[in-house]
Amino acid sequence: MPYPSFPELSFEFFPPSSTSASLRLWRTVERLAPLGPKFVSVTYGAGGTTRDRTYSAIMTIRDRARLNVAGHLTCVDASRDEVLAVAKKYRSMGVQRIVALRGDPPKGSSTFEARPDGFASAAELVEGLAQIGGFDVSVAAYPEKHPEAPDLDADIANLKRKLDAGASRAITQFFFNNEHFLRFRDRAAQAGITAPIVPGILPIENFEKMTKFAGQCNAEVPVWMHDAFANAPTAEDRDLLALSICADQCDDLMKEGVEHLHFYTLNHPDLCYDVCRAIGAEPAALSLASSADVA
Repeated sequence: MPYPSFPELSFEFFPPSSTSASLRLWRTVERLAPLGPKFVSVTYGAGGTTRDRTYSAIMTIRDRARLNVAGHLTCVDASRDEVLAVAKKYRSMGVQRIVALRGDPPKGSSTFEARPDGFASAAELVEGLAQIGGFDVSVAAYPEKHPEAPDLDADIANLKRKLDAGASRAITQFFFNNEHFLRFRDRAAQAGITAPIVPGILPIENFEKMTKFAGQCNAEVPVWMHDAFANAPTAEDRDLLALSICADQCDDLMKEGVEHLHFYTLNHPDLCYDVCRAIGAEPAALSLASSADVA
């Protein structure tokens, strides 16, 4: 079955915490930028714990690689004024895209508790950004239900509140069973959601680490996937298996009319690059800004 069109791509990075991590981030940017992403995003720690590193990463990616960068923004452990000050800082840097998230509870806490002077939800955060104006806002969605939501209907209702507040699209948590995404997309449409729902894709760099993260995120890891990796004896076998699984997942989503794929890179570019090439992405030459251009 031919695809209606090749989907747009986007990539998530996280800010580096050391010199070696900075080099890895830049290698990731250099590797993936030629694929022509619609945008890339840079994560942001709870309460601004990575604030300066996030700002620096955004500036470097935007100015050196000339990519459209989205800054993440969360509600955790910060006042409304503090959160919106970050948004205004983004705007002063020329960043017009924001990924608006409630955020996970801080370390040592099992539940999110809004500060009395803070945003209580992502929907409130989107409303605050809409009052500032001038941002293209993405929000999160959960095809298998957010771990804290009572049921999927309540979760979809919360997604609708975020989109009605002014968000342009939703980007999902990663998943491996496409049926979960397709059913979620159908139920969202039945609930009156018309904004794009972009599937979040996680190429499997490390199966054991991924399964631990999936358990925290309420993302099903199918039994057949456990069996497949258990029967892949070498690192090369596991890499080929991961490439096949992710490329097949993306291929099936494209056949279902998905028009945008968002990849969680974990600042490891090679598998992500290989998947994109396997599904038909054509890289262009990367044109980096010179030092004089950036100055």
